[in-house]
Amino acid sequence: MGIQGLIVFLLIGAVAGWLAGVIMKGYGFGLIGNIVVGIVGAFIAGLVLPMVGVAIGGGILGSIIHATIGAVILLFIVGLVRRA
Repeated sequence: MGIQGLIVFLLIGAVAGWLAGVIMKGYGFGLIGNIVVGIVGAFIAGLVLPMVGVAIGGGILGSIIHATIGAVILLFIVGLVRRA
């Protein structure tokens, strides 16, 4: 992965983490936190979405949607753990 790939990877993570924070309301983790939430969310979505038969198109927009869905799942689980 070159420097351009790494920058795109981090930008997708940041956007997905920010979108998930907006969707879940009340979760703001800052730039680094949003990147981490987005990247972990993309990993979670990569595991969960194929199990339920959901396929999202390729490209940057598809990657952002994919990572955002996973990040929302992650923030939902974190919210459940915090309440327990």
